[in-house]
Amino acid sequence: MFVKKIPPQTPRTKDRRGLKTRSVAVATVGAAVIAASALAWPLQAKTPATPIPANPAQSMDRAMPSSFADLAERVAPAVVNIQVQSTAKPVMGQMDNVPGNMREFFERYFNMPGGERFGGPQAPEQGQRRIGAGSGFVIDAEGHIVTNEHVVHNADEITVTFKDGTEAKAKLVGVDDKTDLALIKIESDKPVPYVKFGKSDDVRVGDWVLTVGNPFGLGHSVNVGIVSARGRTIGAGPYDDFLQIDAPINRGNSGGPAFDVNGNVVGVNAAIFSPNGGNVGIGFAIPSEIASKVVAELKENGTVERGWLGVTIQPLTDDISDGLGLKSTDGVLVAEVSEDGPADKAGLKAGDVILSVDGEKIEELRELPRLIADIKPGKDSNVTVWRDGARKDLAVEIGKQPVTQKVAGNDDAGSGGVEDKVGLAVQPLTPDIARELGMPETAKGVVVAGVKPGSPAAEKGLRRGDVLTKAGGKELTSPRDLTESLNQARKDGRKSVLALVKRNGGQRFIAIPVGAA
Repeated sequence: MFVKKIPPQTPRTKDRRGLKTRSVAVATVGAAVIAASALAWPLQAKTPATPIPANPAQSMDRAMPSSFADLAERVAPAVVNIQVQSTAKPVMGQMDNVPGNMREFFERYFNMPGGERFGGPQAPEQGQRRIGAGSGFVIDAEGHIVTNEHVVHNADEITVTFKDGTEAKAKLVGVDDKTDLALIKIESDKPVPYVKFGKSDDVRVGDWVLTVGNPFGLGHSVNVGIVSARGRTIGAGPYDDFLQIDAPINRGNSGGPAFDVNGNVVGVNAAIFSPNGGNVGIGFAIPSEIASKVVAELKENGTVERGWLGVTIQPLTDDISDGLGLKSTDGVLVAEVSEDGPADKAGLKAGDVILSVDGEKIEELRELPRLIADIKPGKDSNVTVWRDGARKDLAVEIGKQPVTQKVAGNDDAGSGGVEDKVGLAVQPLTPDIARELGMPETAKGVVVAGVKPGSPAAEKGLRRGDVLTKAGGKELTSPRDLTESLNQARKDGRKSVLALVKRNGGQRFIAIPVGAA
């Protein structure tokens, strides 16, 4: 099971002349949550052994309607189908740099070269025309339309089709790949129906949602479900904070809206959780509170300006907190600091725990990116970190987030080492091995040569080819260094040692259980 953006497909459809065509559902099938309409209208424990009484004063707007037909009829005209034509680009260097164990994943699910082996369409060759499709919704009388960035990515031509069959060419106003949102615009000589954003912060788990879109290129379709969860983090990017809904969402729904029972847009389709690419009742939507702000900036500037700290972060776990001497998991761990970025200039280091920014406490991973993004670039902020067993305040001048940001020797001659208690075999990182792993020849550390199945190292996700550069706060240049760090942690009575692991160009901290002394 995995979360993914649904790849293009080519279902059979008919155009207005009845000619058979092929349309590609580029949609990241997402959970659409409550969409606001310009045509917004009103529809109308004591003890463990005691049942929870029903609330007789439940508000009418949260009660189950006898039908959603009126709502669907009113909001559907503002939902559009988006057809995109683009020229196929080279795919990841024709897969040359994709690890072998990942190639099947990309081939099977993202139409990469070789995907036809799994019953999917053959990936288009470079220079061929490619057609994609998704959904969107009009948000004002001027003809601005919201959709997903991946729907219009690299588009050469965008065509919008309304429910009544009216077609219009659209131009791209702006995109924000960090939130997978895009804004396009059409010109029309007559009024167009539109909807408005509602307040996703008011949406509760269990509330009704109605989604409208263009699944599989079949035309307008309506589905109903409930909000299953809030604040979902699915690994989609630095601003993960999704609404989860169970209204059926399928390919071609990407970028479409989700409505509450009052016709307000509370989410934009973004992704699904699925074992096979189809709907299984777990969809995700970008909350309107996020989408409306991004769209407003795209409308005004064509881009989104965000504050930037220049760090890669990861959540604190109980064992990592223990390894750092913290009594709680509040805060986020700095895994990497971008060279010459704001954090680097202010003195932040990998291994610091960010506890608060300008006095606002950080409790969860998703809070820091959103907090920093909302700070105006150039502003001086106070960042409180935990370092070497004590709190430390650092003054940081928040930078402007780059369009494309980087996430952010002498070797021991020994043959390697085996840590039986950890289930880990390591060897020196030689220049040849470093080159093979895509690292500089001067890189220092030890490379994982093997991981015992079911061992503590395996449970923590370590695997062959990982490079350990630090352990217990000390640089690693040989297997002996790792052994010494593990032994010291055992002598100190600690349960784990914090190790910095590099893999596929990125790095993160992993708390490796050390076992008994």
